[in-house]
Amino acid sequence: MEFTWPDHVQQLADEATDLGRRVAADLDVREDSWLIGTSREFSLELARRGWLGMTWPVEEGGAGRSPLERFAVFEALISEGAPLATSWFADRQIGPTLLQFGTAEQRRRWLPDIVAGTSAWSIGMSEPDAGSDVASLRTRAVRKGDRWVVEGQKIWTSGAADADWCYLIARTDPDAPPHAGLSELVVDLHSPGIDIRPIVDATGNAHFCEVHLDGVEVPADHLVGAENGSFKQVMRQMEHERGGIDRLVSNRRLYLDVVRAAPVVDPLLRQEVAALESGYRIGRLLVLREVLGQAPPGFSAVTKTFCTEFEQRVADVCARIAGADATLWGRVARNVCYAPAYTIMGGTTSILRNIIGERVLGLPREPRP
Repeated sequence: MEFTWPDHVQQLADEATDLGRRVAADLDVREDSWLIGTSREFSLELARRGWLGMTWPVEEGGAGRSPLERFAVFEALISEGAPLATSWFADRQIGPTLLQFGTAEQRRRWLPDIVAGTSAWSIGMSEPDAGSDVASLRTRAVRKGDRWVVEGQKIWTSGAADADWCYLIARTDPDAPPHAGLSELVVDLHSPGIDIRPIVDATGNAHFCEVHLDGVEVPADHLVGAENGSFKQVMRQMEHERGGIDRLVSNRRLYLDVVRAAPVVDPLLRQEVAALESGYRIGRLLVLREVLGQAPPGFSAVTKTFCTEFEQRVADVCARIAGADATLWGRVARNVCYAPAYTIMGGTTSILRNIIGERVLGLPREPRP
């Protein structure tokens, strides 16, 4: 079956492809650009084209465009390796969260800068002993008058070193059950008491960061949504994080370049390439179901599991096609080193499979001995 876009969507996709190809042409690495491709200048270019806040209501400063149009634009940009990281978290996740849970004043304060491409955001969720298990977070925020005082540590905070704001989850009621005592705060990363330490990964990149918070004061009106109500809010936020096109095409450009550079003649590898082409189309349809609101609640766990395992297969097949050249440092070797992160970021695959079984399929939990 041949899927084709409406003419106006195809025009957007073509425009985004041309732009992405042009801005990424001189980059050494074109993979994972939504995570490692920081560029304030490109954020301003996205804003100029009206590609930030595309689906947000016009009355909130957005463009009021369809989810399909946004999908077409960002599929093209990420597939080409455009440097999106400075804008990505704010556009994908923070804006929709503020639209759903933020006050009118909070939306007036933060959304315009996101749409204008002038503010960069990070997400303070994971901690050293609390990765996929949000309920075990230990960073604390204590209310003192018109301020929250935050103490704790976050880790794997993508882009924190280049960000202006951190959307932080902290424990605000230590006596409540683990899921029930969490709140969400918007933290100015230029505040006193914040120490941001980039973490250099196996590829030499440092987009992951540790964020230490020592007596950091946050205005009380920076609380987003209900106090102690973060768990339900963050589950909705994770739908944005897990079900998007970024989870499928992070290394799409590498695959296309490798296949073009080295014609595949081995019959087993040809089967692998055919399986990848089929897998890409399946993953794309899964993402489109999320984008168009056709997926059942919690289904983003299925989408992310399939898509990120697919990306790992892409890295493996690219290395096999490249052969001995994959042992030399370059895009192929770099992606092989980076690929394990795909099924860890945003919730590990093992955790997501539990979510799929318990919350999506409704399977019974094994009784504890």
